[in-house]
Amino acid sequence: TTMSEEEKDNDKLTKDSEQTDLKLESVTDGQNERGIPIVRFIEDIDEFANSFTPAASPELLIGAYSDLFSKFKRYESSLVEKRRNFQEKIPVIEKSLALVLQLKKKREEDEKLIARYSLADTVYGKAEINTSSGIVNLWLGANVMLEYTYEEAIELLSSKETTAKKEFDEATNDLAFTRNQIITAEVNISRIYNWDVRRKRAIKDAEVANKN
Repeated sequence: TTMSEEEKDNDKLTKDSEQTDLKLESVTDGQNERGIPIVRFIEDIDEFANSFTPAASPELLIGAYSDLFSKFKRYESSLVEKRRNFQEKIPVIEKSLALVLQLKKKREEDEKLIARYSLADTVYGKAEINTSSGIVNLWLGANVMLEYTYEEAIELLSSKETTAKKEFDEATNDLAFTRNQIITAEVNISRIYNWDVRRKRAIKDAEVANKN
């Protein structure tokens, strides 16, 4: 059977990758302090291609950076989702912590707390909460609710708030760094493509000149 042009290109790329010592480490430049790979920016493409044995083809270089680009795009999506989850989670923790602090304050002042609770959409009831027991129940997720003293609840929620905010900041910084790596990978792909076009044009011009 006759191979299509795409199949020929894929076959050539596979053979090139098997023969050339091009690995992930070749297109990255170490990691940042968070362990995320740093995309290597190619200053001199011709020198970079010829640094491998045998020399890396343009298709192989573009394939390597395209693979890296795809991995970073998947990681970017994961970080976006992670940040979104924390943006929803942190206000809930803050609201719960503020409520427990208010309960504790009312108990210390020997006062009852008047609260409104939802009965239905736009319909609320009023309840009087006895704070003297110093006990509150917290939802921990997965249909689990546990009983805590006000002090225990405040310690737990404060810890969760600190951790959530720290992880949110880390996800935000990781996302910014990841997007910079995506840009670097895209720039490299574009530059390698343009370099290949110029190289092929020069070869063609030389062939024409030799014929003349």
